[in-house]
Amino acid sequence: MAGIAEVQRYKASVHSISSIENLASALGVSLSFLQEVLQIPDEDRYKKSELPKSDGGIRTVYSPDYRVRLIQRRINKRIFSNSHVITWPDFLFGSIPNHRDKYGQEVTKDHIACAASHCGAKSLLKLDVKNFFDNVHGDIVYGVFKDLLKYPDEVSRALTNVCTFKSHLVQGALTSSYLASLCLHDVETYVVDRLSRKGIVYTRFVDDITLSSKISNFDFGFARGVVEQMLTAKDLPLNSGKSRTQYLSSEPLMVHGLRICFNEPRLPADEVRRIRASVKNIEVIANERGYRLTHAYRHDFNRCMGKVNKLARLRHTQHAALVARLVKVYPLPSKRDISRAIQIIMRLERDAYSKASTYWYAKRFYMAHERLNILKRSYPRITLLLRNRLRKLRPDYE
Repeated sequence: MAGIAEVQRYKASVHSISSIENLASALGVSLSFLQEVLQIPDEDRYKKSELPKSDGGIRTVYSPDYRVRLIQRRINKRIFSNSHVITWPDFLFGSIPNHRDKYGQEVTKDHIACAASHCGAKSLLKLDVKNFFDNVHGDIVYGVFKDLLKYPDEVSRALTNVCTFKSHLVQGALTSSYLASLCLHDVETYVVDRLSRKGIVYTRFVDDITLSSKISNFDFGFARGVVEQMLTAKDLPLNSGKSRTQYLSSEPLMVHGLRICFNEPRLPADEVRRIRASVKNIEVIANERGYRLTHAYRHDFNRCMGKVNKLARLRHTQHAALVARLVKVYPLPSKRDISRAIQIIMRLERDAYSKASTYWYAKRFYMAHERLNILKRSYPRITLLLRNRLRKLRPDYE
């Protein structure tokens, strides 16, 4: 157990942030600005919105105040995604930065890499934590900063303050996914170790826990009890309605929408057919007069290209051929795009001095880049002129 725990360590740095003043410095903001953010009332911190879920329910999402957003983004960049501060265990996936292993090979942490961990399995147990973010309370978040990162009480309370809303995590806060992944830091490694001795592979993708075995019709009773005990100790209830055991003898085994009965994850055949049909649909609508000039076409094209690029990540043989078909029907710019690009760049030039470090300035900057990438297909000369102006307007935003 001790050997596994050492390999699956979380904190890489021996250093700490010793005071509020040092925290402000580490985040690259003034002490007065940090104190201003910490004193924002709860009701002013987030704008609430509700979105429909695929299962017919409602997902509540919170959009943070721009000042809270800035601090959260700095926390993500300078603490959670900083490999000199945190080393992420190999059983955690989702919203975790990719990194390089000791051999220099890139390690990805997306849903495909998660599914790959279970390739060759013959039995699966899928568990889902109920209302995960709502149930990760402030004391757990405080423990991440205090017990894992070894920050003093004052710093840990300040970070907990800026990362929670009404004493729990919320969807929409930039730090929530990282903290949700870290919330079991003091118990999860030992559970993974216990299960591995039984030949069970454990992964967690934020709130989706998957256990697999290469034994047919494996009895997951013990494993489920171990995981449930771990979650109960943190007041994290299982969603029994979404928990499911699957066996290869009765159905194709799927993890995060990918088949795992092979040496590498694969898309289901019907999903590949839908991607091909999407490419064909783009080819058809591209022939409609003037439609390649519209924003609606760009939206449809980008969605289709995103689906096709999934095939590249899975090394599917049809990826190159489908990309070649899409390249022939790229969206085209209209003359209106020239005036829009000029307007965006003029506004950036106006705001460069006072707003270059803000989120919205950065968003407009990259929007201008996107428009110029489209413009160059039909108007290369004016694109070059505009790009030269844009190069001088790079945002300072972190």
